Amino acid sequence: MIVIQNERARYRRRWLPRLRWGALLCAMVLIYGSHAPLISLSKVEGRVPFDPSLCVVMIELAKLLVSFAALVTTGGISALLAPTSLFLVAPYAVPAALYALNNNLVVLMQAYMDPSSFQVLSNLKIAATALLYSLCLGKRLRWSQWMSLGLLMAAGVCHSYSSLDSADVGTAQRGPKLHITGRGLFLMLVYCCASGLAAVYTERVLKSQKLPLSLQNLYLYVFGVLINGLSALSALASDKSFLEGYSWTVWAIIAGQAANGLLMSVVLKHGSGITRLFVISCSMLVNAVMSWAVLGLQLTFFFLIPLAMVALAAFLYYT
Repeated sequence: MIVIQNERARYRRRWLPRLRWGALLCAMVLIYGSHAPLISLSKVEGRVPFDPSLCVVMIELAKLLVSFAALVTTGGISALLAPTSLFLVAPYAVPAALYALNNNLVVLMQAYMDPSSFQVLSNLKIAATALLYSLCLGKRLRWSQWMSLGLLMAAGVCHSYSSLDSADVGTAQRGPKLHITGRGLFLMLVYCCASGLAAVYTERVLKSQKLPLSLQNLYLYVFGVLINGLSALSALASDKSFLEGYSWTVWAIIAGQAANGLLMSVVLKHGSGITRLFVISCSMLVNAVMSWAVLGLQLTFFFLIPLAMVALAAFLYYT
């Protein structure tokens, strides 16, 4: 009887963490995949009714409040009140600055390339993240893992190409529609490098400091609220009220992105930035299925190609 109980306890210790990790990753994939459909559902007369920069501030504020609540409920308030140095806290400002830079680059790049080119070329951030992960963190990847990341990037390009609006293709035949300038290409490279550097740097900071994750999140999102709040000051001077256009879908976007940010910190603390890439790649497939189910978009046979490529990439990387 004792032997059976010991076997059950050993089985729980072995599989329970794996089940929790799998549930966490599945939740992130679903949240990531639902982001674009929710934005589409929130549109009024084809336009987003809220200010995106203020929405980012609301997301950062939600993550800050949840992190503080988690710190209090887990008894970590003493760590927050303990004397600390600027040298310990200052590194958390870097990811916030990089993410704020990227948020502004997304808007700026639209003047130098069409949205379809942006959608396809943004998959270069997979390669940028992998290179920075190897160089900055000293992680050596096997040739099969490099191949899997190449497949992951190719899957993103295939998915982006398959989702191009056929109306854009038709108008492109009558005149120049798809375009990208030299400055746009440069900004895209900066965008991809900043995205990869933010993920790699955050992972390094979270793992190098022996602090409670809730306290580290608190530091991260204090800077996130401050930096993104400064970039959103111009929106406060507009005619729109602060919460104008905030329907239930917008609040769902805020809640989902806040949850995803908090879950991502768990992945970077206990996993790796490469796991983050697989989550994002899997989410684009969930995004396609949800767009078909909720928005009525048509799926084609071409959808199966990136699906198979992501599955093969995961097999190559983790075996």
